[in-house]
Amino acid sequence: MSPTIFRERGYRFYFFSREESRMHVHIQHSAGEAKFWLEPVIELAQNFGLSAQELKTVELLVKSHKLEITNAWHKHFVS
Repeated sequence: MSPTIFRERGYRFYFFSREESRMHVHIQHSAGEAKFWLEPVIELAQNFGLSAQELKTVELLVKSHKLEITNAWHKHFVS
């Protein structure tokens, strides 16, 4: 299961239900995919096909939606 948190500017932000416990978010776009760590700081974990400009856009979106993503993480991954 991979619930969508939100969509913006052609990007889909989502989680994989059974993956590592470190807080992160996956991003999907027609041009490629990426994964960003949310802790201890927001940083790129993986990139598959997104350009430097697209990664910058995605990082800004992750930063501006961090609270929403974090809340969705805690709701989805109830301990």
